Amino acid sequence: MDDPRNRLTRDGIRIYEANDYAGMRKAGELAARILDEIGPLVHPGQTTAEIDRRIETMVDEAGATSATIGYKGYRHASCISVNHVVCHGIPGGKIPKWKNDPHPRADDTLMDGDILNVDVTVIVDGWYGDSSRMYVAGAVKPYAERLIKVTHDALMRGIEAVRPGNSFGDIGFAIQSYVEAQRMSVVRDFCGHGLGRVFHAPPNVLHYGRPATRETLEPGMFFTIEPMVNLGRPETKVLSDDWTAVTRDKHLSAQFEHSVGVTETGVEIFTLSPAGKFFPFAS
Repeated sequence: MDDPRNRLTRDGIRIYEANDYAGMRKAGELAARILDEIGPLVHPGQTTAEIDRRIETMVDEAGATSATIGYKGYRHASCISVNHVVCHGIPGGKIPKWKNDPHPRADDTLMDGDILNVDVTVIVDGWYGDSSRMYVAGAVKPYAERLIKVTHDALMRGIEAVRPGNSFGDIGFAIQSYVEAQRMSVVRDFCGHGLGRVFHAPPNVLHYGRPATRETLEPGMFFTIEPMVNLGRPETKVLSDDWTAVTRDKHLSAQFEHSVGVTETGVEIFTLSPAGKFFPFAS
């Protein structure tokens, strides 16, 4: 049950209490630790099904619950999105062929140069920890490396805009203006979301927008910021499995996600990597 002292804004955004941050830290730390530990599993010849199986085992061993298993019929402990899959890639599913893919794809086996986003959400003592980050199987191509770096930096610019009195439009503008200056595009079809003791709640956290628009940030707001950035155009489509979203032009896509809370003076990131491995390349 939510703390009865929690209140809702007129836009339906829940404002949590100071002691609720501890629960979010614990859930966020587990999600981040799992993402730290799967790094060595990502290599050419590995399957997305095996990565997901190991994630499910780690969630179970931690005494936590996977938020995605059973969510709207989903059956996996992660989403694994490879190359031009924007989000919601299904582990074990055949990897869709992207624009510059030199090899036919028979199954879910990773190949040299593949880039992938792994998204994990866990429930710890009723609190949700949600995070995703990018990985590379084998040698990264320069244009893919640049896409990943721009996406990571866009997320961090969005987080820098989080402080009381700013708006959700400020977050979106910080991300969009940076990405488009790099001649890449921000996906409009998917967004971040509120969370806490629920998986998805108001507000929708858009990764584009105008300054000083939409809801005003207040201490006690918990939400994700998770920009998806494309090398090509921003349009996406959902495949026939009703989950997997891909870029329409088949160019590469990347995503990073943190769960954050607005504090009295700024922002707290709940899903920081315990081992400092959130970003895969040295700056």
